[in-house]
Amino acid sequence: MAGIPAGVVAAGGLVGGYGVARWTKKRQLGGVALAAAGVVAARGWKQKAGTGTAAVLSGLYVAAFAGSHPLAKKLGAWPSVLTVAGGVAAASWAAADRRSVAAAA
Repeated sequence: MAGIPAGVVAAGGLVGGYGVARWTKKRQLGGVALAAAGVVAARGWKQKAGTGTAAVLSGLYVAAFAGSHPLAKKLGAWPSVLTVAGGVAAASWAAADRRSVAAAA
């Protein structure tokens, strides 16, 4: 997983968690997928940018999940999930992921 940006993992967790919950009709399974991706992303953020940045981005991840619910009433379910996933991915890129790309170049 070292080569996958943490923002991609986080965005995938939001999208994948929703998809699993919707298609299996078991919200708990979606929650497991969401949580597992969140843990992996947080470890990547900590490794790339430190504990403080990881904590902020993890908080954003949780807030995006929570915020997708009221946003879905305005945009629809999938557009809401994709919007918050994109926001988390962009924040991750700005705060952590671009550092590892720049260091590798």
